[in-house]
Amino acid sequence: MTVLEIIHQLLNTSLVDAGSEKITLLWIFKLILALILVLGMTTLCKKLLRGYVLVQLKFGQGSREAISTLISYCFGTLGFLFVLSVNGLNIASLAVVLGGLGVGVGFGLQEITRNLVSGLALLVEGKLQVGDYVEFGGLSGYIKEIAMRSTIIQTFDGGDIVVPNSRLVGNEVLNWSYKNYTGKIHLQIGVAYGSDPILVAETLLNSAYMEPRVLYEPPPRVIFKGFGDSSLEFELWVWVNRIDEGISVRSSLNYIIEHNFRQLGIQIPFPQRELWVRNSDGRLPKILTDEADEATLSTAQIPSSQPISIRHLLKQIPYFRYASDLHLREVIEAGYRKLLSDTEILFKEGELAKAVYIVLSGGIEVNAADLAQCMRTYRSGDFFGETPILLDVTYLATAQAIGETSLFVIPKRNFEKLLKTCPKLAETFTRELSKGQEEYTRLRQHLQNLGLLKMVEQQHSFVRWVQSRLEQLFKYTGYGNS
Repeated sequence: MTVLEIIHQLLNTSLVDAGSEKITLLWIFKLILALILVLGMTTLCKKLLRGYVLVQLKFGQGSREAISTLISYCFGTLGFLFVLSVNGLNIASLAVVLGGLGVGVGFGLQEITRNLVSGLALLVEGKLQVGDYVEFGGLSGYIKEIAMRSTIIQTFDGGDIVVPNSRLVGNEVLNWSYKNYTGKIHLQIGVAYGSDPILVAETLLNSAYMEPRVLYEPPPRVIFKGFGDSSLEFELWVWVNRIDEGISVRSSLNYIIEHNFRQLGIQIPFPQRELWVRNSDGRLPKILTDEADEATLSTAQIPSSQPISIRHLLKQIPYFRYASDLHLREVIEAGYRKLLSDTEILFKEGELAKAVYIVLSGGIEVNAADLAQCMRTYRSGDFFGETPILLDVTYLATAQAIGETSLFVIPKRNFEKLLKTCPKLAETFTRELSKGQEEYTRLRQHLQNLGLLKMVEQQHSFVRWVQSRLEQLFKYTGYGNS
């Protein structure tokens, strides 16, 4: 008997009978090859779906991963059953055997079974997807892969953590990417007793707007939390588009706040204790008095050049001249600083009004298309842009910067809220607008052209229209008969 005959006989010798099918080494070898082929085709199917087909169909990264995983698992299961059927195994009989084994295996492998079911739930529900930024159990990072048994989370340190799916399903998970990456960052700040709370709030808001990743809507907020053992406690709230960049944003804000506090002489305190010294001569040791004098001098030194205080400028504007510091705080919280380069356009004639402005430094020149000369120039401390907003008309001229210009901007919605809470501002506006100044001549003509004002030549008609407009916009009627 030759070697080939011996090998052929060995491969075709029946090891066990499975119904009508004889199990041989050759049969097992062919079955293994077929299963490897199915596994390879399943992997290829997943990669093709995830990397090409679903990309062309504009699915997101998380959806691509979930759909490709589910389809590939279904394809692999069907391929596995097909291979068994082709090789002569009775699927119905096999299902009964596997069902019986499944009960016993299920008790022994409860944790694995729980993870498999949890993985299927994660893939079907889609509440957690690949690429999401999540936090749970003291861990944070991006979901790198969701498999049937476990999920891989990549941390900021670059490491990959394998988390059983049952932990993700059975515990609370903070998903910062469920709808978008927008999130809020909290910064705790303490300042020394004796600091001006309004100045602190203004400085914190200015610092927030100096960080380009901070959103203007919702606007940053400053919360005065209370009185600590050695400090006035504040909290700064800012919103960012990418909450996963929160660590770097927080670091940047801390640098900015420290710099601005140092420029304004706002002190960040440290825990202090009082020391009572009993001295029979009634005199302190010279070393203590010298240190006290040095401390007094160091704390009294305030930088000579300080940024322009918005509160100081507001006091110079008629609308806010008699407002209390508490009302001024609301105004400061409602706006933000904006920088313009020389000749940069702030707004154009015909555009819908979006904000009111206060010039902090530099200047703004206002020109109309049909006039050859400048209508008006606004300098430091001037307030403008309120008329088109309150009367709901477009800009009647174009405004551009004169040199490097810094503005304090109050968006339209925030300005309307201020008028609702401070009716005296609306009354002051009506009084200023009805003075018949030259810059309102074009406004009256514009209202007449729109058919909103028929008796433009009569002063009281114009005032009455302004009052009715304010009543309509802000539901304020307290000044109608003034």
